Amino acid sequence: MGGLLLGTVPAPPALGTGAGLTAVAASAWQTDASVLGLAVAKGKVYVGGRFLKVRPPGAVAGTHQTGRTYLAAFSQSTGALDTGFNHVLNGIVWAIVASPNGTRVYVGGDFTRVDGQVRNRIAAFDTATGALVPAIAPRVSYRVKALAVGGSSLYFGGSFGLVNGVTRNRAAAISTVNGALLPWNPNADNDVYAIDAADDNSKVYLGGTFATVRGTSRWAVASVNNSTGALLPFAAASAVPLPSNGCTSRVKDIETYGNRVYFANAGDGWGCFDGTWAADVATGNLVWKNNCLGATEAVTVVNGWLFKGSHAHSCPGAFQDGTGNHFLLLQNPANGSLGAWFPNTNAGPPTSVGPLVSASGGTDLWVGGDFTKVNGAGQQGLTRFTNLGPGAVPTAPPLPTLSRPAKGQVAASVRASLDNDDIRLTYRLLRGSTVVATTRVSSAFWSRPTVTLTDVTAPSGTSQAYRVEVSDGNHAVRGGYATVTVR
Repeated sequence: MGGLLLGTVPAPPALGTGAGLTAVAASAWQTDASVLGLAVAKGKVYVGGRFLKVRPPGAVAGTHQTGRTYLAAFSQSTGALDTGFNHVLNGIVWAIVASPNGTRVYVGGDFTRVDGQVRNRIAAFDTATGALVPAIAPRVSYRVKALAVGGSSLYFGGSFGLVNGVTRNRAAAISTVNGALLPWNPNADNDVYAIDAADDNSKVYLGGTFATVRGTSRWAVASVNNSTGALLPFAAASAVPLPSNGCTSRVKDIETYGNRVYFANAGDGWGCFDGTWAADVATGNLVWKNNCLGATEAVTVVNGWLFKGSHAHSCPGAFQDGTGNHFLLLQNPANGSLGAWFPNTNAGPPTSVGPLVSASGGTDLWVGGDFTKVNGAGQQGLTRFTNLGPGAVPTAPPLPTLSRPAKGQVAASVRASLDNDDIRLTYRLLRGSTVVATTRVSSAFWSRPTVTLTDVTAPSGTSQAYRVEVSDGNHAVRGGYATVTVR
């Protein structure tokens, strides 16, 4: 696995040879409906959404099902169901976040009861015991869509207007110590879809469809004080276009990582901004903006790389319309350019979007959404990718087209192969079983050059058979033989 595409800057220092994750999906249980929230803590993956049942990998829809009402947990290492974590909620889960030390997970959504106990749209669970945390029980008046932990504060956003009977328009915070409502009050005028705190909790970022924060114009994104919710300067907000008759772009996800914060946008209207962008946490300045089309729903940093879930169908400088939708992509966090990682899903009901949420335990990537297939194989709602295994296998080269450029020479040409987690592949020309030429060529699904290798020691006047082998360093795949009479 490895390598950025030609013409891009070198890989981030955290990794020497590319994405660090294979494009081959690892085994994981499935859900019977969309996954909307994910968090990884203490060796378990907590999953929330619209589902009511889960089933093992490979099981077709409706078979071998186990009941789980909107919330489940799975093993991070095997993807298997955690049978000890089983709670009954009475409404959809929209968001999950783990505490920095992994001892708790916080869940937000539409529910008002957990195991018969009152929990108005927010609940917390102890990851060691799986039990509800008694102190975390705020009364939130309507949907909670996003959660983040910063210091001893649980920040949350959504569609609500009251918390504990106190006005808190679409964003609020409670203490993670005793569950008390905090003074933090950005007062957004419309829904908050995404929220995250800087790693040092120096500020909090909001994203959504709001037009004002505390009465001041701030379309779709804002940086605010971590204790009051007051607006902070944020020049990078200019990356999101103001709404017009033909375009409404909103922020769907936010990921802070060290001194950078990354944003995912989705736009309504042809050509409306659907891409990702990055800002500097300290200065608030824009670092880069990627203009891929196809709404971006989720971004997650793994080992210093930015993975995104979208339904990208056009990326300037890379692939354009006509290549289909690409639901999973990798970006270089230094400049937003695409890297060598091309697994894929489809999109299923009810949104027909595909990936909707992602999370990492540090060395893996979990993806949830409304898909029903991953890399062409049946897998509904949930999948995962790891850094284990040899990775994807290159596509086999076709029969070579042979020519005779000079006496004692045979040239063999093939279209470059594809590999979902490598772009630079090694090609060898075999005369019979003997390697007579070798070259290395880069290719991606939108750029597949012709590879030509020449045998300069072909025995004149003889009939010879040639084939091409392609290798990514872990797998070697050979095509069929073509024959020619050497000049």
